[in-house]
Amino acid sequence: MRPTAIFTGLIGMVVVAGLLMAGEARLRGGTDGETASAEETATAVDSAPKAGEPAVISDDRAEVIAQSAEPAAQHPAPPSPGPTDGAAPKPADSEQPAETAARQAAGPAVKTPMELARPAVDNAGLLSFGERKLQLAGIEPTPADRICGPAGRQWPCGMMAKTALRQLLRNRSIACDVDAAEWTETAIAACRLGTQDLSAWLAENGWAEAAAGSPLAWAAEKARQAGKGLYGDDPRRR
Repeated sequence: MRPTAIFTGLIGMVVVAGLLMAGEARLRGGTDGETASAEETATAVDSAPKAGEPAVISDDRAEVIAQSAEPAAQHPAPPSPGPTDGAAPKPADSEQPAETAARQAAGPAVKTPMELARPAVDNAGLLSFGERKLQLAGIEPTPADRICGPAGRQWPCGMMAKTALRQLLRNRSIACDVDAAEWTETAIAACRLGTQDLSAWLAENGWAEAAAGSPLAWAAEKARQAGKGLYGDDPRRR
């Protein structure tokens, strides 16, 4: 065998052996790196603070946190803007509750008429129901002993007014705007016989004068100008 061929074969074997050793070293290095990474991860997990334990911060990390917090401390947040100058704060109770506005819009409560049976006439404007008394609203009751007319022509107008109202009612039931069927002392209320308001009937026929501020003043004045009732002559002489 020639020496040159032998030398060439030896060099080839050396090259192959070197390649094999390099591949083995590379494989071994990768395994060691993975092992080191796994160990570092396990160490980080073990060093993490558990629930209820205070976190431990190294000196280097503490310094970095302190430096990042300094700008916030040096530049405090601006104060919140207050109310605009010259604008008065709106009172909390400036708005009227929806429940109070509805009550005012509805006005005073309307009383439910109550039927009262067999009224007795004390005079033209005052009725009796047993011991209870009821004065008709809007008029001044005419006393039963009132006398009308000039001297020599006087007549018992009060008794005539009482008789006129008694003949109108004839012991029939009337509807009155009272709070209850039973009351004490003297109640004042509007009463009607059917659709006829008793106070308006007395004022229109001149048998009673209108009370101060009463809406029936125009009816009483019209009766006076016409010479009706108290403002006329004795009806018995006609």
